[in-house]
Amino acid sequence: MRIVFLGTGEFGAGTLRALPLAGHEVRCVISQPDRPAGRGQVLRPTPIHALAVELAMRHVQAPDVNALDLRDVLADAELGVVVAFGQKIGPGLLAALPRGCVNLHASLLPRFRGAAPYQWAILAGESVTGVTVFQIDERWDAGAIWAQAETPIGETETADELHDRLARLGAETTVAALQRIASGDARPTPQDASLASRAPKLSKADAFVDFAGPAFMAARRINGLWSWPAAACEFVSAGGRRERVLLARAAVATAHERSTPARWQPGEFRDDLTVQAADGAVRLIEVKPSGGRLMSFEAYANGRRIRPGDRLVRASAVESRT
Repeated sequence: MRIVFLGTGEFGAGTLRALPLAGHEVRCVISQPDRPAGRGQVLRPTPIHALAVELAMRHVQAPDVNALDLRDVLADAELGVVVAFGQKIGPGLLAALPRGCVNLHASLLPRFRGAAPYQWAILAGESVTGVTVFQIDERWDAGAIWAQAETPIGETETADELHDRLARLGAETTVAALQRIASGDARPTPQDASLASRAPKLSKADAFVDFAGPAFMAARRINGLWSWPAAACEFVSAGGRRERVLLARAAVATAHERSTPARWQPGEFRDDLTVQAADGAVRLIEVKPSGGRLMSFEAYANGRRIRPGDRLVRASAVESRT
């Protein structure tokens, strides 16, 4: 099919590469404008902009895709493929394409509709997630489904790692969905709105972990928030030393580790240097101290000489914004 691709973030790169390999013609690539990045705020191309240049595809940047000259950018395209684009597709654009637009979404819709689906799948304690290709309509993430694919969530898998796996799975699933669409014989399946849940955009206000709750949910929160906004804590030693630290990877303590007598308060390091939670303990695996690099918790604990009774507390509001 003749396709216009709309995407901005890295999540869509694999799909854009896969389309011509599957025999589709990408007539135009549309992304949001390049933005400053890094400490020097240097203007850098979006991942999709950079890939379009590499693949010698026509590329257009759009502060508002619905304000473009559609006759120019769409040309004779039949279908729009939208992946991590970051703008709502209006009715004019949908009507201008004979087959409308499909969207690759990083969840098993109708679960986790919204801007942070794979992160919220981890945060919610799901054991399985996946990707969905659906027909875009005027509702948000609510169109009929062309194809889905499932994948388990690893015990210590971070949001970053799941993002990369879902991107690869999404490219395969999008190609499969386009085969169904091109056949002309298939019809998409409507979503069951009664099963819908939300996955709102994460912010710095979400950058915390609560050890007063279940150990499983604390570990999942740490993994689901990495690498952004990241679960922020203060390490407080028995001697009063304080240091901000980001928790990057964790797991629920094993049965052997949980055998430590439960005399600790939530957030305190136990004899085995697991962290006490409401119903057990959390085993930290990777952390990133303030101003430092990502490291194993073992290296961090040795360097700070962490002892039983030292504790992790919620970082202050001021520190959470840094």
